[in-house]
Amino acid sequence: MKASGAQQTAIQLQRAYYAQTANRYDEMHLHEDDEHSFALRYMLSILSSWGIRSILDIGSGTGRGLLETIKEQPEVFVIGVEPSAELRAIGHSKGLSKTQLIDGDAQMLAFKDRSFDLVCEFGALHHIPDPHRAVAEMLRVARKAIFISDSNNFGQGSKLSRTLKQVINAAGLWPFVNTIRTKGKGYFLSEEDGVGYSYSVFNNYRQIRDACESVHMLNTASGGPNLYRTAAHVALLGRKREDVEPPVKQ
Repeated sequence: MKASGAQQTAIQLQRAYYAQTANRYDEMHLHEDDEHSFALRYMLSILSSWGIRSILDIGSGTGRGLLETIKEQPEVFVIGVEPSAELRAIGHSKGLSKTQLIDGDAQMLAFKDRSFDLVCEFGALHHIPDPHRAVAEMLRVARKAIFISDSNNFGQGSKLSRTLKQVINAAGLWPFVNTIRTKGKGYFLSEEDGVGYSYSVFNNYRQIRDACESVHMLNTASGGPNLYRTAAHVALLGRKREDVEPPVKQ
C-alpha cells in the first residue's frame, strides 16, 4: 500500500532526524531503567517457558533489544528490522552483523507467515503512520506471540488532561481533535523524538485480542490499577491462537 503525501513527508522528516542524531541516539534515547528496558527484561523472562527460539524485532534502532537478547539468550535466533541506514550502521559497529540488523518496513515485512516464534517492538509504533497495519504484519509473521512496548497517550499528562482525552476518545472524537491539535498533519515534530504520533497501545488491543488466546498487559513506568487511565507507557504480550489464520499480506 502506497503511503499518502503527508505520510511520505513524515517518513522523510523522521529519516532525516535519525540521520542527524544517529551518533547521539543512544545517549538521547536509551537509559538503563527506562520503560523499554523494563519491558525488554520482562519479555526475556518468558522466552524459555513459552518455547521462543526465534525473534523478529521491529524498529530496532541501534540494536539494544537484539544485543541484550543475544547476551541473555544466545541460543535464540534474532533479526532486527530498522529503516534508518545511520542507526543500522551504529548497530553494526556494536557487533551486530548485516544479516542480524537489516533494512525493512514494519508496514510491509519481507517475511513469510509465521516466520518467527515472537515478533516484538520497543517504542516504534508511535513513529509509524499506520500502526494498525504494522501490528497486522507483526501478527502475520509471528508464530507464537507478539510483544509491544509503547506509549499510551490517554494515560499521559495531568489527571485533568488524561480525563479530557479519555472522554473525547470515548465519544469517538479523538481523531478529529488530534487533527486540530497537529494542525492537520497528524503528527508532532520535536527535538527529543523527531516525528511522533498520538498513539496508545490500547488502539490495537482488539486487533491483537482477536488473534490471540491470551493477552497480558503491564505498566512499564508507573501507573494505577487502570492502565488505560493512568499508565503513560504500557507493554502488551499476546499469545497467538493456533486456529487463527494470519492476516493476508497486501
